[in-house]
Amino acid sequence: MQNILIFYASYGGGHLSAANSIKEYIDNNYSSSCKTYIVDCIEYINTYLNKITTKAYSEMAKKAPWAWGRVYSKSQKGALAQISNTSNKVMSIKLDTLLQDIQPDLIISTHPFASQMCAHLKKKGKISAKIATIMTDYAPHEQWLVGSNYIDYFFVAHDGMKKALIEKNILPEKIHATGIPLSNRFLNNYNKDEILKEFGLSKNKKTVLFFAGGEFGLGKKSTYEMLENFAKNFDNIQIVAISGKNEKMKKNFENIVETYHKEDSIKIIEYTNKIPELMSISDLVITKPGGLTTTESLASGLPIIVINPIPGQEEENAEYLEKKKIAIWIRKNDDAGKILKDLFNNPIKMKHLKIRARIMAKRNSTKDICETLLKDLKLD
Repeated sequence: MQNILIFYASYGGGHLSAANSIKEYIDNNYSSSCKTYIVDCIEYINTYLNKITTKAYSEMAKKAPWAWGRVYSKSQKGALAQISNTSNKVMSIKLDTLLQDIQPDLIISTHPFASQMCAHLKKKGKISAKIATIMTDYAPHEQWLVGSNYIDYFFVAHDGMKKALIEKNILPEKIHATGIPLSNRFLNNYNKDEILKEFGLSKNKKTVLFFAGGEFGLGKKSTYEMLENFAKNFDNIQIVAISGKNEKMKKNFENIVETYHKEDSIKIIEYTNKIPELMSISDLVITKPGGLTTTESLASGLPIIVINPIPGQEEENAEYLEKKKIAIWIRKNDDAGKILKDLFNNPIKMKHLKIRARIMAKRNSTKDICETLLKDLKLD
């Protein structure tokens, strides 16, 4: 029986979702020969540290995204990068306790901090397990590459990232452009008529899935203006707007719906676990470009309208999507109404966006990652 330890961290939901997808695939296909463990690496080291750092990340992303952008940039090189690397070496002492207890044959990390700590312990001869790093965005950050000599696998979103890592002297045979791990629910076929009926939607209108709140409840003026644009100008479009945990946003959205009498065509949802189902009936996604939502949208063959990207990794994701002509990035001073009208009045452009999304999608990413890793283990 092989022990597989999967690490994530709670700075955004994508790291946990990626870790869960990996665990689910291994458990469903290799339970007789592998035992999996999934651990929040920072929570394990210190609950209080995890609480204050994840809260700081959330508040910066929500209230001072420019500050997070600077932290993201400065943490690649210089003093801040050195502090981060040094602190991870110190924290690895506590993490080693868990590693010695579980004795993993394979360590999979969906966050750079865990990769750094495990690479440091491997360098010191504390562990001998294979280490796999799964990057959960569409552009590399230097923190993912700390200790790269002691990391055995890098799984990245696309071939461009593989090229970028090779240019940073990572051995090509270590790098696999599999895509970001994806829940197998996005591979299912759904009864679209039943889903439309469940959410009170029409068969005869195009459907837009609007991730308005997201994890950080970004109640920006541009977000409200986006929904109001649809309410005022598009009688043949229906919206599923997910407001998240932001009560103020939910209330403002409801006011827009009431003002324009759009109860039949704009549905406001606080939370749902049926994102795969909703994407299966949608024609377009409007969202911040987090790595997970981007991956899910591409797997569903959906063009993306990018709004409000957090400076740093999300802006890099947006740049990549825009460059590949998969997404349209609506910036601060853009005329969102005109951009939306031009898109929906141009079915050929919409069709090409969808085709490119499907071409770029890596729907079997989770399977490909797991099979690559497990073929190298001597399974019982």
